[in-house]
Amino acid sequence: MAQNKITKRVVDAIEKAARDQFIWDDELRGFGLKVTPAGKKVYIVQYRTGGRGSPTRRYTIGAHDPWTPAKAREEAERILTKVRQGVDPNEEKAERNRLAVDLAFDAYADRFLKGYVKHEWAASYAFAEGILRLHVKPVLKAKPLPSIKRSDVTTVFDRLPAGKVALRRNVFAVIHRLLRWAVGRGDLERSPLEGMETPPTAKDRDRVLSDAELRLAWVAAGALGYPFGPLYHLLILTGQRREEVAGLNWKELHRATAQWKLPGERAKNGEPHMIHLPAAAIAALDKIAASDKWPRRGLVFTTTGETAVSGHSRGKARLDTQMLKDAKEEAKRAGENPDKVELEPWRVHDLRRTVATGMQRLGVRFEVVEAALNHKSGISRTGVAKVYQRHSWEPEKRAAWDAWAAHVDAVLTGKDNSNVVSLAAARA
Repeated sequence: MAQNKITKRVVDAIEKAARDQFIWDDELRGFGLKVTPAGKKVYIVQYRTGGRGSPTRRYTIGAHDPWTPAKAREEAERILTKVRQGVDPNEEKAERNRLAVDLAFDAYADRFLKGYVKHEWAASYAFAEGILRLHVKPVLKAKPLPSIKRSDVTTVFDRLPAGKVALRRNVFAVIHRLLRWAVGRGDLERSPLEGMETPPTAKDRDRVLSDAELRLAWVAAGALGYPFGPLYHLLILTGQRREEVAGLNWKELHRATAQWKLPGERAKNGEPHMIHLPAAAIAALDKIAASDKWPRRGLVFTTTGETAVSGHSRGKARLDTQMLKDAKEEAKRAGENPDKVELEPWRVHDLRRTVATGMQRLGVRFEVVEAALNHKSGISRTGVAKVYQRHSWEPEKRAAWDAWAAHVDAVLTGKDNSNVVSLAAARA
């Protein structure tokens, strides 16, 4: 082991040998150069963290070129200063690598989805995955979790579309759960969201489709074909949530009893739910199965055979286009100016509100409507009722769905002869 002041001249002059060579700097104790049999030259630091008698350890600074002797010496001085302060540079480096790999936000977000959301928040998996993929990962990227500051989270919100109140609240909810999970696992000391106000609740929507709009939506859905056509028909007939219908599995359906047993892990509120299938819903499912013999398993709405149908925004855009086209044709047949026809914007979730409102208009009790829609936050499921009300309302729910299906049928068949449509068969 030669000793010399490590300079560029010394480094350039040393030649490779049959085994590793070490040159130790005669001015900065512990600073050295390792030369491999292949001729690679690497700057190193040798140190002890426990005083005399403790084992020596080596820390690799880096290879000669890009490192220069002068820069390597500065780095060695910094490292040896930390050693004197009781810090082990190798352990510090390992922690940096762990932060860069294990706690990089994008990778940690995937771990959160698999380790928490998939099991503890299963009904919202697609929701949480979409929020992280579209709005959070593009901003935080691979930033180590412990390095994320309040300002970083603020940047996520600053990049959200203006006026999207509900989206801001949803993004906050997902980030909050992820960081709370990280704190619980010991991967994070404190959440950067501590002290940050929760975004305000979005103003409740009150959009309900009129009977005329409902008829247009049904007929236009039939023109879309599989998978979106029958999907929209089931949304109209059952009033269930979009993701619950889109993820429908044949094993949840029972044709003989006309029932759909939604498992708790797929329900938004985590509670299992029994949905009655009116005759029109049975007819729509028969058409998908191409028989009155339904498959025992597999997704009802899928284009891949492996995952539930996606691309809902495109499906809704196609529905809107078809509805407007049909409305213009009706206006033209009625002798009106089709260019003046406009449709008020609406969202898929408005169908759920339309069903609820329609059932109540038909005289269905509020408690039954809540039960039919598996909605547990209403008056009928809180307070004393939450503790003592254990009636399932199954007979009343069945009657409610049948009454609603009859109403939809009347809406479709109540037009003039040029627009007569049968609920069970109209473009089903």
